[in-house]
Amino acid sequence: MATLAIIGAGPGLGAAVARRFGREGYAVALISRDQDKLDRLAAELTDQGVTARGFAADVRDGRALEEALAAAGEALGPVAVLQYSPLPSRDYLKPVLDLTPELALEALRFSALGLIHAVRAVLPGMRARGEGSIVLINGGTSIQARHGFAGTSVAFPAESAYGEMLHDALADEPVRVHQLVIPGAIPKLQVENGIDGVAERIWALHASDGGFREMLIPLEDGRE
Repeated sequence: MATLAIIGAGPGLGAAVARRFGREGYAVALISRDQDKLDRLAAELTDQGVTARGFAADVRDGRALEEALAAAGEALGPVAVLQYSPLPSRDYLKPVLDLTPELALEALRFSALGLIHAVRAVLPGMRARGEGSIVLINGGTSIQARHGFAGTSVAFPAESAYGEMLHDALADEPVRVHQLVIPGAIPKLQVENGIDGVAERIWALHASDGGFREMLIPLEDGRE
């Protein structure tokens, strides 16, 4: 069975994406820091007919993240789809005048370096099998810096740049790399079908051979 690994899995978008891919026969590896919360979410998804299991790891700990992805592949099946969507800490949303080098480095570990570790853990298998997709989920500061959201304004563009380079480098291979930019809190964006509509967009991105970046809604219509 092919596996979708959701890094930053939670009861909102992560659960919706898990249900959407589960309907297509994917097993789902749920990855975030809290094993108890992951176990509860996995149980709820299992009750809904989705094969799901939680694997705890902090994205700022590259080795732990790689080990979680390896364990997911062994337990559920090879990771065919990677969704990188950890929710940034509120500390990363501080004004730029309060940004310290230490906080900027932590934000980069969370967004860009975490993604690099995750990709290096799953990409060799995707290339060997001749199939796979990597989907990045980011906020609006990935493409437009905001001085009131300094940490993500530094880290999201670095994550985006790495993703776009991957997209270009793998253009002649059957591994797709895409980014969905969500410029605000989903409940406030009035997306058709709400969070399930966003999950459908992510499914469509996974199946697409198109460009790197898509906007959920135009940036000027967002809230963040």
